[in-house]
Amino acid sequence: MDVFRALHHGRSPDDPLVLPGPWDAASARAFVTAGFPALATPGAGVAASLGYEDGRTPPAEMFAAVARIVRAVRPLGVPVSADIDDGYGLPAAELVERLLGTGAIGCNLDDSGPGKVLKDPRRHADWLAEIRASAGDRLFLNARVDTFVRGVPYVGAAIERALLYEAAGADCVYPIGAPPATLPVMRAGGVKGPVNMVASAAGPANVLRDGFRELGELGATRITFGPGLLLRTTTALTDLGR
Repeated sequence: MDVFRALHHGRSPDDPLVLPGPWDAASARAFVTAGFPALATPGAGVAASLGYEDGRTPPAEMFAAVARIVRAVRPLGVPVSADIDDGYGLPAAELVERLLGTGAIGCNLDDSGPGKVLKDPRRHADWLAEIRASAGDRLFLNARVDTFVRGVPYVGAAIERALLYEAAGADCVYPIGAPPATLPVMRAGGVKGPVNMVASAAGPANVLRDGFRELGELGATRITFGPGLLLRTTTALTDLGR
Protein backbone atom coordinates (compact mmCIF):
# COMPACT_ATOMS: atom_id res chain seq x y z
CA MET A 1 0.00 0.00 0.00
CA ASP A 2 2.73 2.48 0.91
CA VAL A 3 4.54 1.74 -2.34
CA PHE A 4 1.37 2.13 -4.39
CA ARG A 5 0.39 5.40 -2.73
CA ALA A 6 3.90 6.78 -3.13
CA LEU A 7 3.77 6.11 -6.88
CA HIS A 8 1.02 8.76 -7.12
CA HIS A 9 2.99 11.58 -5.48
CA GLY A 10 6.02 13.67 -6.28
CA ARG A 11 5.86 12.91 -9.99
CA SER A 12 7.17 15.20 -12.68
CA PRO A 13 4.36 16.65 -14.87
CA ASP A 14 5.83 14.91 -17.91
CA ASP A 15 5.95 11.53 -16.14
CA PRO A 16 2.47 10.45 -15.00
CA LEU A 17 2.01 7.00 -13.50
CA VAL A 18 0.94 4.57 -16.24
CA LEU A 19 -1.06 1.60 -14.94
CA PRO A 20 -1.94 -1.13 -17.44
CA GLY A 21 -5.15 -3.07 -16.88
CA PRO A 22 -4.82 -6.85 -16.74
CA TRP A 23 -7.94 -8.92 -17.25
CA ASP A 24 -6.53 -12.26 -16.07
CA ALA A 25 -3.45 -13.81 -14.49
CA ALA A 26 -1.59 -14.26 -17.77
CA SER A 27 -1.98 -10.64 -18.86
CA ALA A 28 -0.96 -9.49 -15.37
CA ARG A 29 2.28 -11.46 -15.57
CA ALA A 30 2.91 -10.09 -19.06
CA PHE A 31 2.61 -6.48 -17.90
CA VAL A 32 4.90 -7.11 -14.94
CA THR A 33 7.45 -8.76 -17.22
CA ALA A 34 7.28 -5.62 -19.36
CA GLY A 35 8.39 -3.62 -16.32
CA PHE A 36 5.31 -2.01 -14.79
CA PRO A 37 5.56 -1.47 -11.00
CA ALA A 38 1.79 -1.68 -10.34
CA LEU A 39 -1.44 -2.73 -12.05
CA ALA A 40 -5.07 -1.58 -12.09
CA THR A 41 -7.69 -4.02 -13.32
CA PRO A 42 -10.43 -2.71 -15.66
CA GLY A 43 -13.97 -3.72 -14.75
CA ALA A 44 -15.02 -3.89 -18.38
CA GLY A 45 -11.96 -5.90 -19.33
CA VAL A 46 -12.43 -8.46 -16.57
CA ALA A 47 -16.13 -8.67 -17.43
CA ALA A 48 -15.30 -9.42 -21.08
CA SER A 49 -12.77 -12.08 -20.09
CA LEU A 50 -15.49 -13.77 -18.03
CA GLY A 51 -18.14 -13.50 -20.74
CA TYR A 52 -20.18 -10.64 -19.28
CA GLU A 53 -21.16 -7.17 -20.42
CA ASP A 54 -19.56 -4.27 -18.59
CA GLY A 55 -21.20 -3.80 -15.20
CA ARG A 56 -22.92 -7.20 -15.27
CA THR A 57 -20.23 -9.33 -13.59
CA PRO A 58 -21.55 -11.09 -10.46
CA PRO A 59 -19.63 -9.82 -7.42
CA ALA A 60 -18.33 -13.27 -6.47
CA GLU A 61 -16.85 -13.76 -9.94
CA MET A 62 -15.27 -10.30 -9.97
CA PHE A 63 -13.63 -10.76 -6.58
CA ALA A 64 -12.42 -14.24 -7.60
CA ALA A 65 -10.92 -12.85 -10.82
CA VAL A 66 -9.14 -10.09 -8.91
CA ALA A 67 -7.77 -12.66 -6.46
CA ARG A 68 -6.30 -14.70 -9.33
CA ILE A 69 -4.62 -11.62 -10.78
CA VAL A 70 -3.19 -10.65 -7.39
CA ARG A 71 -1.95 -14.20 -6.80
CA ALA A 72 -0.14 -14.16 -10.16
CA VAL A 73 1.97 -11.08 -9.35
CA ARG A 74 2.19 -11.07 -5.55
CA PRO A 75 5.43 -13.12 -5.54
CA LEU A 76 6.93 -10.36 -7.69
CA GLY A 77 5.96 -7.64 -5.20
CA VAL A 78 3.63 -5.83 -7.59
CA PRO A 79 0.52 -4.16 -6.06
CA VAL A 80 -2.88 -4.46 -7.74
CA SER A 81 -5.81 -2.07 -7.57
CA ALA A 82 -9.20 -3.44 -8.65
CA ASP A 83 -12.08 -1.88 -10.54
CA ILE A 84 -15.17 -3.16 -8.72
CA ASP A 85 -17.78 -1.23 -10.68
CA ASP A 86 -20.19 0.63 -8.39
CA GLY A 87 -19.59 -1.62 -5.38
CA TYR A 88 -22.54 -3.95 -6.11
CA GLY A 89 -24.72 -2.35 -3.45
CA LEU A 90 -22.60 -3.89 -0.69
CA PRO A 91 -22.34 -2.19 2.71
CA ALA A 92 -19.03 -0.41 3.14
CA ALA A 93 -17.60 -2.79 5.75
CA GLU A 94 -18.47 -5.88 3.70
CA LEU A 95 -17.05 -4.36 0.52
CA VAL A 96 -13.78 -3.58 2.29
CA GLU A 97 -13.56 -7.07 3.79
CA ARG A 98 -14.19 -8.81 0.47
CA LEU A 99 -11.77 -6.60 -1.41
CA LEU A 100 -8.99 -7.04 1.13
CA GLY A 101 -9.65 -10.77 0.96
CA THR A 102 -8.52 -10.74 -2.68
CA GLY A 103 -5.18 -9.21 -1.75
CA ALA A 104 -5.86 -6.00 -3.70
CA ILE A 105 -4.54 -2.78 -2.18
CA GLY A 106 -6.95 -0.39 -3.85
CA CYS A 107 -10.16 -0.04 -5.79
CA ASN A 108 -11.93 2.00 -8.41
CA LEU A 109 -15.56 2.86 -7.61
CA ASP A 110 -18.04 4.37 -10.08
CA ASP A 111 -20.50 7.09 -9.09
CA SER A 112 -23.19 5.82 -11.45
CA GLY A 113 -25.10 2.63 -10.85
CA PRO A 114 -27.58 0.30 -12.52
CA GLY A 115 -29.01 1.80 -15.69
CA LYS A 116 -25.92 4.05 -15.89
CA VAL A 117 -27.67 6.67 -13.79
CA LEU A 118 -25.53 9.13 -11.84
CA LYS A 119 -25.73 8.72 -8.08
CA ASP A 120 -26.46 11.63 -5.78
CA PRO A 121 -22.95 13.04 -5.20
CA ARG A 122 -23.40 13.78 -1.49
CA ARG A 123 -24.82 10.36 -0.71
CA HIS A 124 -22.03 8.77 -2.73
CA ALA A 125 -19.46 10.85 -0.84
CA ASP A 126 -20.96 9.65 2.45
CA TRP A 127 -20.59 6.04 1.26
CA LEU A 128 -16.97 6.67 0.25
CA ALA A 129 -16.35 8.11 3.72
CA GLU A 130 -17.75 4.91 5.24
CA ILE A 131 -15.40 2.86 3.08
CA ARG A 132 -12.47 5.02 4.17
CA ALA A 133 -13.46 4.60 7.82
CA SER A 134 -13.69 0.81 7.43
CA ALA A 135 -10.50 0.46 5.42
CA GLY A 136 -8.34 2.97 7.23
CA ASP A 137 -5.09 3.24 5.30
CA ARG A 138 -5.31 -0.29 3.94
CA LEU A 139 -6.93 0.68 0.61
CA PHE A 140 -6.21 3.28 -2.05
CA LEU A 141 -9.57 4.73 -3.15
CA ASN A 142 -9.92 5.90 -6.75
CA ALA A 143 -13.27 7.66 -7.02
CA ARG A 144 -14.65 7.75 -10.55
CA VAL A 145 -16.56 10.83 -11.69
CA ASP A 146 -19.00 9.75 -14.40
CA THR A 147 -20.52 13.08 -15.42
CA PHE A 148 -18.81 13.26 -18.81
CA VAL A 149 -19.75 9.72 -19.84
CA ARG A 150 -23.32 10.21 -18.62
CA GLY A 151 -24.04 13.25 -20.77
CA VAL A 152 -23.17 16.07 -18.36
CA PRO A 153 -20.38 17.97 -20.17
CA TYR A 154 -20.30 20.89 -17.70
CA VAL A 155 -16.91 20.74 -15.99
CA GLY A 156 -18.34 22.40 -12.87
CA ALA A 157 -20.40 19.28 -12.18
CA ALA A 158 -17.24 17.15 -12.32
CA ILE A 159 -15.38 19.55 -10.03
CA GLU A 160 -18.23 19.49 -7.49
CA ARG A 161 -18.16 15.70 -7.32
CA ALA A 162 -14.36 15.49 -7.27
CA LEU A 163 -14.12 17.90 -4.34
CA LEU A 164 -16.78 16.01 -2.39
CA TYR A 165 -14.99 12.71 -2.98
CA GLU A 166 -11.61 14.11 -1.98
CA ALA A 167 -13.13 15.46 1.22
CA ALA A 168 -14.64 12.01 1.89
CA GLY A 169 -11.19 10.43 1.80
CA ALA A 170 -10.64 9.43 -1.82
CA ASP A 171 -6.94 9.19 -2.68
CA CYS A 172 -7.53 9.92 -6.36
CA VAL A 173 -10.40 11.11 -8.56
CA TYR A 174 -11.11 9.78 -12.03
CA PRO A 175 -13.15 12.00 -14.38
CA ILE A 176 -13.57 9.29 -17.00
CA GLY A 177 -14.20 10.63 -20.48
CA ALA A 178 -13.14 14.16 -19.58
CA PRO A 179 -11.61 16.09 -22.49
CA PRO A 180 -7.93 16.75 -21.75
CA ALA A 181 -8.55 20.50 -21.88
CA THR A 182 -10.72 20.24 -18.75
CA LEU A 183 -7.76 19.15 -16.60
CA PRO A 184 -6.36 22.65 -16.00
CA VAL A 185 -9.90 23.86 -15.25
CA MET A 186 -10.36 21.13 -12.64
CA ARG A 187 -7.03 22.00 -11.06
CA ALA A 188 -7.97 25.69 -11.01
CA GLY A 189 -11.32 24.69 -9.48
CA GLY A 190 -9.61 23.23 -6.43
CA VAL A 191 -8.92 19.58 -7.25
CA LYS A 192 -5.57 19.12 -5.51
CA GLY A 193 -5.00 15.38 -5.23
CA PRO A 194 -4.05 12.79 -7.83
CA VAL A 195 -6.22 12.70 -10.96
CA ASN A 196 -6.67 9.59 -13.11
CA MET A 197 -7.28 9.98 -16.85
CA VAL A 198 -8.15 7.29 -19.36
CA ALA A 199 -6.03 7.06 -22.50
CA SER A 200 -6.34 5.25 -25.79
CA ALA A 201 -4.34 2.05 -26.19
CA ALA A 202 -4.27 2.39 -29.98
CA GLY A 203 -1.29 3.51 -31.99
CA PRO A 204 2.49 3.08 -31.97
CA ALA A 205 4.53 3.36 -28.78
CA ASN A 206 5.94 6.83 -29.49
CA VAL A 207 2.45 8.26 -30.05
CA LEU A 208 1.20 6.69 -26.83
CA ARG A 209 4.13 8.09 -24.85
CA ASP A 210 3.56 11.57 -26.26
CA GLY A 211 -0.11 11.32 -25.25
CA PHE A 212 0.79 10.31 -21.70
CA ARG A 213 3.21 13.24 -21.42
CA GLU A 214 0.59 15.68 -22.69
CA LEU A 215 -1.97 14.49 -20.15
CA GLY A 216 0.59 14.76 -17.35
CA GLU A 217 1.53 18.29 -18.30
CA LEU A 218 -2.15 19.26 -18.30
CA GLY A 219 -2.62 17.96 -14.76
CA ALA A 220 -3.11 14.18 -14.85
CA THR A 221 -1.31 12.11 -12.22
CA ARG A 222 -1.98 8.63 -13.53
CA ILE A 223 -3.06 7.03 -16.80
CA THR A 224 -5.25 3.95 -17.22
CA PHE A 225 -6.84 2.39 -20.31
CA GLY A 226 -10.19 0.91 -19.34
CA PRO A 227 -10.61 -2.23 -21.47
CA GLY A 228 -8.44 -0.74 -24.25
CA LEU A 229 -5.50 -3.10 -23.82
CA LEU A 230 -7.80 -6.12 -23.88
CA LEU A 231 -9.48 -4.84 -27.06
CA ARG A 232 -6.12 -4.28 -28.74
CA THR A 233 -5.05 -7.79 -27.74
CA THR A 234 -8.22 -9.48 -28.96
CA THR A 235 -7.96 -7.60 -32.27
CA ALA A 236 -4.45 -9.00 -32.67
CA LEU A 237 -5.71 -12.48 -31.83
CA THR A 238 -8.50 -12.16 -34.38
CA ASP A 239 -5.99 -11.16 -37.05
CA LEU A 240 -3.76 -14.08 -36.08
CA GLY A 241 -6.72 -16.45 -36.22
CA ARG A 242 -7.65 -15.28 -39.70
